[in-house]
Parts: sequence; C-alpha cells; structure tokens
Amino acid sequence: MIRKASLGTIFFTVFLDLLGFGLVVPYLPGVARAHGASDLTATLLGAAYSLMQLLFVPFWGQLSDRRGRRPILLASIGASAFGLLLLGSATSLGMLFVARLFCGIATSNLAVAQAYIADVTRPEERARGMGVIGAGIGLGFVFGPVIGGVLEGYNQDHGLFARAGALPAFAAAGLAALNLILALRFLPESLPPEARRAPDAPVNTAPSRFGSPFDLGRYRVALASPGTGLALVLNFVLVLSFAAMEQTFRLFTDDEFHLSVRGTSYVLGFVGVILIFVQGALIRPLSRVLRERTLITLGVSLEAIGFAGLALSAGRGSLTLLYAAMGVIALGSGLTNPSLSAFVSRRCDLRHQGAVLGVLQSAGAFARVCGPAMGGLLYQGVGHAAPYVAASLGMVVAAALSLRLRGPERAP
Repeated sequence: MIRKASLGTIFFTVFLDLLGFGLVVPYLPGVARAHGASDLTATLLGAAYSLMQLLFVPFWGQLSDRRGRRPILLASIGASAFGLLLLGSATSLGMLFVARLFCGIATSNLAVAQAYIADVTRPEERARGMGVIGAGIGLGFVFGPVIGGVLEGYNQDHGLFARAGALPAFAAAGLAALNLILALRFLPESLPPEARRAPDAPVNTAPSRFGSPFDLGRYRVALASPGTGLALVLNFVLVLSFAAMEQTFRLFTDDEFHLSVRGTSYVLGFVGVILIFVQGALIRPLSRVLRERTLITLGVSLEAIGFAGLALSAGRGSLTLLYAAMGVIALGSGLTNPSLSAFVSRRCDLRHQGAVLGVLQSAGAFARVCGPAMGGLLYQGVGHAAPYVAASLGMVVAAALSLRLRGPERAP
C-alpha cells in the first residue's frame, strides 16, 4: 500500500523544487541586469542552475542508495531553504550566481524522490505513485512564474524589501522550511539498512537506478532501439528552444512591451493554463485516434508557428500577438512532450525502458544548460527576435525529422 503521508511530503518536495525554479523566471534576468549584467550573463543564471542539476542528480541518487532516502531528502530540503534565503539576500551579481548554483545542487533530488516512490509502492501501484511526482513538477512549473510575478509586483507596489526579488525568494524559503518540518514528521525511511549498497562497494557491483549523465553505455542501449536516436535529437531541439525562450522572455517583455514583472508572470501563467488543459484533457482523447509520431509532428509544427509569431511580435508592441504566439507554443509543447516520451517507451525493450527514458531526460537536461546560453548570445549579439527565429527554424527541422520516425508499435 502506498504510504499517503509520505507521498504527500514527496509531492510537496518536488512541487517546491519546481516552484522555486519557475518562481524566478519573471524577474531574475531583470535583477541581474540591475546588477550590471549583460543580457548573455543574465541568461547564464539559468544555465548555471541547470548545470548543477545535470551533474548532481545521479550523485544524490547514488548516495541515497548507500545512506538511505530520508537523510538525503531532508538535507536537500534544508539546503533549498538556505539557497532561497541566499537568493533573496543577494546584493551583487556574484551572489546571485552563488545562490543559483547552490539552489541547483540542493534541488537535484528528483532521482531520490523517484527512488522513494519505488521503495514504498508495489509494482502495480508504481505508475500512480510516479504520477505524484509528475503532478508536483507540472504544478510547480505552472504556478511558480505566476506566484513569483505577483509577489514581486506586490513588493514593488508596497516597498516591503529594497532588493528586487527578495519577497518571492523569502516566501519560497518559508515554504521550504515548512516542507522540512513536514518531512521530519511524516517522512519515514524507505530503504532498510540491509537493502543499501555498502559504502565501499563499486557502483557497478549492485543494481542502481542512477546513471551518470555521461555514461556512454546508457546511450548505446538507447540508440539500439529503433527510432530513439531521432527522438533524442527531437527532444534536445525542443528543450533547447524552450529553455532559450524561458531565460530571455523577461528581457524580451521588458524591452519590447515594457511589461512589468507582474505582467510577464500573467503571460507565463496563461502558458501554464494551456499546458494543463492540453496534457490533462486533450492529449488522452487525441492519442486514441492519432499515433504518437503524428502528434509529435503536429506539436512541433505548432511550435514552429508559435516561435515565428513571437519573433514577429518584436517591434510591434502587440500584446494580442504575444499572447497568441505563446498560446500556440504551449499548445504544441503540450502535444509533443508526452507523445515523445510515449513513442520512446513503446519502442524499446521493456527491460531497458528506464535506461532509455533516463537518456531522454539527460538529453533534455543538457539542453537546459545550453539553451539559456544560446538564447542570451543571440539576444545580445543579433537582436531581440533572434532566439525565437532560431527556435522556429529548429522546430521546422524537428518537424521534418519527425516524419522519419519509424519503429514497431512495441519492441519484443
């Protein structure tokens, strides 16, 4: 039986991780600018955070195999609270980078949360348990930008803190502290001592759910499955484009539309509502009548149109065009992401599903490191519309590649 109190704490942990990530999107690049950062440097704050997650997710996962899940989760929750306090207290660009690097390390606990779910659920209940993590990720990403923008707007209106971004960061730190209290009370250890790997045992002597992002063996397994090579390329292009947009969007709305932080958060909230609708209500009936590769082609084509519309909105000052373009991007993303994961999972040997899907996530994580740097470089060096023109062209290439997706409906 699933331990409901434990799953509630795991949900809150993952939700707060993504809330903290999304919460800074509407204001952090602007705060970096205020500290003298160039547009490229401002976007590198997002790349630094994602780089730490790419490196530390397998590290924390493997450490939890040896030390148990509870101490690692408690440490990461406490460290998240401290990192957010550091972010809210930052008075220089260097402090902003230190805070984001620290927060990236602290919130690299997704693999541990997934392992906890696997520990406390029977196989037939595991999909429902993993759905708890998916819900936490989705809700945190949707509500984070809205909450961050509204709190920062309130702070600007009432002058509670002199530092920009302090109120949303301190609010998130308070939620993390509450989460730590709940975890101390309701999160028992899920991995008994006899099931743990010995501290001096090499990693390859015991099965592990956690692989290094640079483990070439996992990539060989993934590429051996029909169609997954193209799927990995598609996923990289999709996440690269979305990450570039995320980290330049606040700069774009300020420079082209003179939107406040609160106004920017409303646009991102609109995107979140569409994502929830598509993935919660639309994708299931569509998947009954359309194949995954058809939905992928449709989704990336919509994203190509949306990014082109976003580029066209530069210099026009039309909020209608801005909202329409972002809505189309959200619609395309909502169709593409779950369909791509389903495509990959249905085309690999069931014994290797975890490794192959892990490679898909690793490719996405690497793209989240590269995307902000690419977006910032184009935004600063070429023009405000350049990241979105590049994203649109990338989606056109992705649409063409998606037409070549082939493979059996399910591998033997």
